[in-house]
Order: sequence, then structure tokens, then C-alpha cells
Amino acid sequence: MGQKVNPIGLRLALNKNWRSRWYSEKGHYAEFLHEDLKIREMVHKRLENASVPEVLIERSANRVRVSVFTARPGIVIGRKGADVENLREELCKLTGKEIHMDIKEIKSADLNAQLVSENIAVQLERRVSFRRAMKKAMKTAMDLGALGVKVQVSGRLGGAELARRESYKEGKIPLHTLRENIDYGFAEAHSVAGKIGVKVWLCKKPEENEEKQGGARRAANS
Repeated sequence: MGQKVNPIGLRLALNKNWRSRWYSEKGHYAEFLHEDLKIREMVHKRLENASVPEVLIERSANRVRVSVFTARPGIVIGRKGADVENLREELCKLTGKEIHMDIKEIKSADLNAQLVSENIAVQLERRVSFRRAMKKAMKTAMDLGALGVKVQVSGRLGGAELARRESYKEGKIPLHTLRENIDYGFAEAHSVAGKIGVKVWLCKKPEENEEKQGGARRAANS
């Protein structure tokens, strides 16, 4: 039986960093954890069409810094920053704490595994052939400089009676090599026949994740 491990969790403190960065005194861990989940849920709900793959949360005293990574910063910020200010105020009401928002742009959405998986899921909901959607996403990622890409879809593909799993792979995806920069994304397509799961693994050049690697090393050394 295969033992599947999340490629990002496996590389924490080596070349990946935590998505929630804070320390809790005894008795507050559960409270902060559920607060993080509510913050992420609200951000993803409000910015559903803004291509947001990742939300980082940092805490210090009674302040919370929320960093939103997006491929469409204009949609997140809004006219004269009105949308991001409204979101900040809603998060303040939700948590009862001082919230600081950082909007960070993702330069290449086709090299972000989470955004690639969400893109394939959207195409499946529009009844595009799953093979066509998978191969197109793989070709785009490889053309943009990815070292390797693997895409897997599971469910009632093409409206079939029985659920099945299909995957395509191109280039190198060394999942057991911890020093490799593997990005992973998962999304669900809500089709007429039921849910279809989409998983994407991307092997990228090490320098593309340099900022996060540096942060992970600093956290590991401190």
C-alpha cells in the first residue's frame, strides 16, 4: 500500500516555510489555529476570482499580518485600495484584532501548482476534455521553464459510470529528493457527475523559491 505524503509538508524547514508563523502560549494554540482557518476561509471566499493560491499568517502580540499571494493584484486591491481595506475591516471584526494586509503578486501563474490545478478544475466544470486540459497545462508549464510536471485527475471522468484515475507526467518529478523544489497543488471540480479531484506536482528550478528558502533556513537556525 502506497504511503502518500504532502510534498510541501515533507520539505518544511528545508526549502519550504510554514504558512502560519507564530508561537502560542499554553492554552491558546487551538484558538489561534481556528482563527487562521476562519481568516483563510474568508479571504478565499471574498477573492474567489482573484487567483489566490496561498495566504500567509504571522502574529505578534495582538497584531496579525496577512500576506495574500495573487496572480491578479488589481482585483484584490480594487479602486484606490477600497476592496483590500474592506477585507481588512471584515477580518478585524472577525478576529477582534489589529490586521495588516500585504498583497504580493505572483509573476507566473502557470508555474504555481495550486493555480494550475484550479485552472484545470475550472476547465473540467466547463466540460472541456480532461485529457486536453491536462496536456495543455503541462505544455505551458514546461515551456515556461519547469523541470518536470505531473498531473492527476480522479473521479467520474467524462461523466463515466465508474470513477477512475488518470495521470500524465513530463520531465523529472523526484518526490523522494528533499532538496528538489517541488510545488504541489490540489483542487476539486464540481461537475454534473460529481466531484473530480485534480492534483498537480511541479518541479521548479531552485532559484525560483529563493526568498521562501531563505525564510525557512532562518526559521530553522533561530
